[in-house]
Amino acid sequence: MGALRKLLAWVSVPVLCLFALVLYLARPFNPDNNRLLATVVARVGRALLGMERPLEGRENMPTDRPTVVIANHQHNDDLFVVGDLLPPRTVTVGKSSLVWIPFFGQVFWLGGNVILNRARSHKAVAVMQATSEAIVRDQKSLWVFPEGTRSQGRGLQKFKKGAFHAAVASGAPITLVCARQYQDKTLGWGGQREPVPVRILPPIETAGMTTADIPELMARCHKLMAETIADL
Repeated sequence: MGALRKLLAWVSVPVLCLFALVLYLARPFNPDNNRLLATVVARVGRALLGMERPLEGRENMPTDRPTVVIANHQHNDDLFVVGDLLPPRTVTVGKSSLVWIPFFGQVFWLGGNVILNRARSHKAVAVMQATSEAIVRDQKSLWVFPEGTRSQGRGLQKFKKGAFHAAVASGAPITLVCARQYQDKTLGWGGQREPVPVRILPPIETAGMTTADIPELMARCHKLMAETIADL
């Protein structure tokens, strides 16, 4: 049953993206399309998986100003775990290969998300700095998995610098979204997925910081996130 639940959850993603294309084509590159679609995808996915997602600190997510959200990245199923936590007018960061996924890739591009080419990773920081201008000019928020790749539940990996450059350059606060480590386990005969609790920490202000502050800021965020995940 667990395998069937997972199959249905992932089949629902391109189906929902296909229907969402109507909205994205009606108002292309409107960043709030991403929040609406991600909310539907996450809640439908969790329902099909039979997954509970206890949440703490929802009030800590800024909704009246842009923020740079960083979250730990464990599995593809993170889409169902945290997808409905995007603040208003949020764009995300993904690798260029995502664009070729049927329906999902098209809405990802039409959502105005930041697309990085890993083969040209030396330009990633420059892309993030350019994104910081959009945060200020267009009042967009940015969602980033700073580890850059899935950890498969093996603990928090080293952070990449791009998200922190964007936060410092724009002066936007950093909001940490921490999900407990999980291993794709199912419970009971019905194949329900194990619960994955999530905690949102209070924003970390970056106003007045410079690039010289980024190493300390990264270390502080990594330590806070690692401690919170361990506590969960």
